[in-house]
Amino acid sequence: MSSPQKTVMTGNQAVARGFWEAGGLVAASYPGSPTVEVLESLHQFPEVESEFSTNEKVALEVAIGASLAGVRALASMKHVGVNIAADPLMTFTQTPTRGGFVLISGDDPGMNSSQNEQDNRNFARFANMAVLVPSNSQEAKDYTRMALEISEAYHLPMMVQITSRVCHGRCLVVLGERETHRGTPFPREVPNYAMIPPNTFDKQYQMKERLEKLAEGPEMEGLMQLEETPGAATLIITSGLPHHNLKELENLNQPVSILKLGMPFPLPEKKLKALAAQYEKVIVVEELTPFIENQLKVMGIACEGKSLFPFTGELHTETIEVGLMKAGLVKQPAYQSANLKEVNLAESVASSEDAHAREGAVSEEVAGQAVQVPSRPPLFCAGCPHRPVFDILKKSKVMVNNDIGCYSMGLFPPFEASHSLISMGATLGISKGMLKANRQAGRPIPLVSVIGDGTFFHSGMPGMVNLLTGLEPEDNLTILLLDNGTTAMTGGQANAATGGRSETNTQPFVDIPQVLKAMGVADVQVVDQFRYKEASEAINKAIKTPGLSVIITTRPCALHFKIKNPIYQVDPAICIGCRTCIKTNCPPLRMKAYEGYDKLKSSIDPTMCVGCSICAQVCPVNAISRPVDRNKSGSKAGAKEAESLESTEGAGGKKTTPSHGAESLEKEENR
Repeated sequence: MSSPQKTVMTGNQAVARGFWEAGGLVAASYPGSPTVEVLESLHQFPEVESEFSTNEKVALEVAIGASLAGVRALASMKHVGVNIAADPLMTFTQTPTRGGFVLISGDDPGMNSSQNEQDNRNFARFANMAVLVPSNSQEAKDYTRMALEISEAYHLPMMVQITSRVCHGRCLVVLGERETHRGTPFPREVPNYAMIPPNTFDKQYQMKERLEKLAEGPEMEGLMQLEETPGAATLIITSGLPHHNLKELENLNQPVSILKLGMPFPLPEKKLKALAAQYEKVIVVEELTPFIENQLKVMGIACEGKSLFPFTGELHTETIEVGLMKAGLVKQPAYQSANLKEVNLAESVASSEDAHAREGAVSEEVAGQAVQVPSRPPLFCAGCPHRPVFDILKKSKVMVNNDIGCYSMGLFPPFEASHSLISMGATLGISKGMLKANRQAGRPIPLVSVIGDGTFFHSGMPGMVNLLTGLEPEDNLTILLLDNGTTAMTGGQANAATGGRSETNTQPFVDIPQVLKAMGVADVQVVDQFRYKEASEAINKAIKTPGLSVIITTRPCALHFKIKNPIYQVDPAICIGCRTCIKTNCPPLRMKAYEGYDKLKSSIDPTMCVGCSICAQVCPVNAISRPVDRNKSGSKAGAKEAESLESTEGAGGKKTTPSHGAESLEKEENR
């Protein structure tokens, strides 16, 4: 008999594989880190109908529809995306699931790529969903498959909470074969699936009964992994990645038993009470909120958790060690700097907040012994079309409400041209609220809202429609809609403005200017932001004009569409070293010592330059040009050419933007 096939996979790839092996047929997602690769990995399986939906709510609804039709379905999104999907989720969980349904929630302890670090285990309990928490890629595959099986066996929607480190970490995964699962057609049982009174009256009771049966069901045997140690007086209960980090500790000064919970909700109360009664002390090691700890306390099980460990951030081995020192299970640290002898450990672990302070002190001490690495703050790519927009906004000194996307980096130096950022699509509603408040307070000021094409379709359209009512003539709002032809921040996925379920299946696009005009927006302009002077004039004119103005910028993402134009160079004989170009923060630009010049001058790395021309256009002395132009007619002519950059007009004079398909992108690449 041949041994099973194994391969190295990320957690995201393993989730996709588990869904495929389980016979899953329909998957939907909205791209968001850390789970964007789940759906991208599913694209490789032709048996699975997969799509990036307009937003998380729509993705969830697509998966719900597939489940109601009797097939196994998956919805995938980052943790804050579950907030968007909450409306249908909270009702769907009350219905008896037909085809297996699993919601993949990509949580982000430590906020590696998110605006908060909410713990969606709480959301699962709030919505009455059972939740599985894998600790590695193998479990990510197995738990996804198991979630679909449990969903059908108990008629419950399931959540798999997978955190950033598990999503992107890799390990060997044992592969299985795909099973065939076609399900049965939708039975049209109105009392079960039409959620309106009186049909809803018994649903809560039925749902609770199904959860209680699962908690005491045979599936729990494989989801409770107990590592008993003879003579142990302490039981440590953990779940997910912290289990691995806990196992790294080899310097415990007394034996402990460890219970790993693969399903932290619902919990088997009888089994846990019987187990806890065998130990003098119970400690819970879990990331973020005291989710397991609180459930145990409600059961009457005395335990410690967040009194020992921080409620925010990832639980690294070092952090767990600090908590267990407070519990008296560790005397000497083994996972910190060798120079910690001078640190008073007893004082430094006086509270969970001090644990963070101690880690910071350790970092500083280690840093003092190591090579200092320059910081690398986030910045726009070379040739990014957002760069000139925020350079213009910085100079305008206007109040800017930003949104979620690559353009969020307009918040950071050297631009610092944004002043609020809350959630996807929020900029429009926030600006309207500010307009009303400023008007009522007698201090009306111009406002700018920045939003991308993907975010506009995700959740910006309701805010746009809402803006068309309740505005007064003196209200002044300029909306900059940055249409770069892709959902760039999460890897270049398609959206409604670009068309297609994926990059390999092009569908008709949604024309943004036409949508805005259909909504009733009277002032809609389309500008090319690489024509810096024209774009600056248009934006500043709109800022100075009362009323609602929408300006759509149309340059495509330089990274996704691999745009490469003839490069630019600096003439050190003309450059005055004023750093105006440097302040655009374009990666190829830097200050350099030229031979024969005492003063540092600007320079451009030819291996990074994509020829966007913004540096040439902002240079006050025309010191930057393309070499070919300088040879023909001098640097001033080169700067003039940069200012009148080629248009994005296609054949026959038709205006082309990122929304208008591949023709304009091909022209950009070949320019």
